[in-house]
Amino acid sequence: MTDTPVFGITGWKNSGKTQLVTSLVREFTARGLKVSTVKHAHHNFDIDKPGADSYRHREAGASEVALVSGRRWALMHELREEDEPPLNAILNRLAPCDLILIEGYKRENHPKIEARRVESADRGPLASADPNILAIATDHSLPDERLPVFDLDDVPAMADFIEHHLNLKRTSA
Repeated sequence: MTDTPVFGITGWKNSGKTQLVTSLVREFTARGLKVSTVKHAHHNFDIDKPGADSYRHREAGASEVALVSGRRWALMHELREEDEPPLNAILNRLAPCDLILIEGYKRENHPKIEARRVESADRGPLASADPNILAIATDHSLPDERLPVFDLDDVPAMADFIEHHLNLKRTSA
């Protein structure tokens, strides 16, 4: 496991995970932290377009393709017949930072906040079966919930919760 503090946002589809992660990235960045993210995606996602040179490299059989420009770089790894790598393998490939926020990865053993929206409420809560879920972020009332409950839009309070749980040190005010 990486030495970098890790915290996750989990929940069912349409529960507000991506919005919450992006809001937390903005909040922690404003607090002076360098943040990286990992998002678990569906099986056949692609960030490369058919016809692009890098796509053609992968289609020709390259295992990894690095795209590099003066503004950014990306590394794509084609699994072919390999299994999906474990989360730890991905975390260990990230450059040094102050915090890694993870979106998805419902079954992994890192601390998490569960996002819940009315639209996804029919799927049932995840927290009851996952002791790594430490709080709930929701857009509706949960009067019987035993875990800390945050309004889905109260990003500063959730950032404070994560900061406290991980004992993060701010590098600026």
